[in-house]
Parts: sequence; structure tokens; C-alpha cells
Amino acid sequence: MDPDSVKSTLSNLAFGNVMAAAARDYQKEILAQEKAQPSANQEIDLDELMDDPELEKLHADRIAALKREAEKRESLKRQGHGEYREITEGDFLGEVTKGDKVICHFYHKEFYRCKIVDKHLKALAPKHVDTKFVKLDAENAPFFVAKLGIKTLPCVILFRKGIASDRLVGFEDLGGKDDFPTTRIENYFIKKGIISEKKKGNEDDEEEYDESRRRTVRSSLDADSDSD
Repeated sequence: MDPDSVKSTLSNLAFGNVMAAAARDYQKEILAQEKAQPSANQEIDLDELMDDPELEKLHADRIAALKREAEKRESLKRQGHGEYREITEGDFLGEVTKGDKVICHFYHKEFYRCKIVDKHLKALAPKHVDTKFVKLDAENAPFFVAKLGIKTLPCVILFRKGIASDRLVGFEDLGGKDDFPTTRIENYFIKKGIISEKKKGNEDDEEEYDESRRRTVRSSLDADSDSD
């Protein structure tokens, strides 16, 4: 091969390598700029959104709705909701007729399975504030045990507006075993309509309202501090 031709070919190859390397470097620089660009745009968009009056109104409406829900929960708690409580035979009628939805566990203090039910209902009561959870010692309530036809314990009776609508007797509807999870009896109650399904969003809403209240308190304290 002609020496001049070989030299020209090598020169072209070297030039080609240089150009390829330059192209790669340029491509990397463009990609880096593209990655950085969305972040800046996002900051601008967020600033604009924070000053959007429509968004502020939506947020205020949401906080107002959460406030109403929180006030409703507090009112229910004053009526005995949100905890699993022991009641007496004398309390029974007042407790089951003053709530829209009531779960009452008729138990015997010596029965192991009654203690299992106690454990699960105690866990569910704070989660489902719309429903009242109570327990009544069957030995100390013979009148209502007879009137309700209770033959086997544990017996959990579901009341809607003072009327016994359903009952859970023993563990047959829960798999027949003692070591069932709380979610199983919870799903049973949901299916019967005595409690509502607890969605993750509900917990987030409560946290959002609590955080909003904390911000309001902090703002008030800061304002008082500035006035001093």
C-alpha cells in the first residue's frame, strides 16, 4: 500500500476518534443540563402554586371539612366512643339506644375465648370511633341474657339504633380457631356494616388536620411574640 495513502487513512481515523470523543462529551453536557432544568422549573411552579388563590381556597375548604370531622369525633368520644368500656345491666339500655351503631360483648370473666374477644375489641375501638364498643358481664345481666336468647359465650351482639341486628357467637364465623388476627373480626364487622372500612387516607387526613392546628397555634404564638 502507498505510504501516503496509509498516512492519510491513519490521520482520518485519528480525527474520527477525536470527533467521536467530542460528540460524547457534548452529549453528556446536554444530558446534565436537562437533568438540572426540571428542578429549577419545579421550584418556579411550586412558588406559583403557593400563591394561587384557588389552591388556597381548596386547602381552606379541606381544613374546614377535617375540622368538622374532628369535632364529630370529639363529640362521639364524649358519648363513650373510641374506647372499649365495661357497662352494667343498668347502663345497658341507655348505651345501646343512644348510639347509631353499638357492638356489645356478653362475656364470662372465666372464659378464655371471651378474653380473646376482649383483646380484639379493645384494639378496634379507637380505630372505629363511629361505633360504640362495650362489654357486659353475662352473669350480672340475667334479664337481658334471657331477653336476647343468649345461650353461648362469647356472644357479640350488633345493635343499630337500639335494635339487635346481628350476632357473633363463638368463633365459627372467624375460622373456628383461637389465634385469628384482629383483621379477621374487623372484616366480619365491616361485612355486617356495623363499622366502616378504615382507609389509609383517613389516617392521613387526621394527621393533616392535626398538623394544620399545630401550624395555627405556632402562628398565633409568633404573632403574640411580635406584638410584645
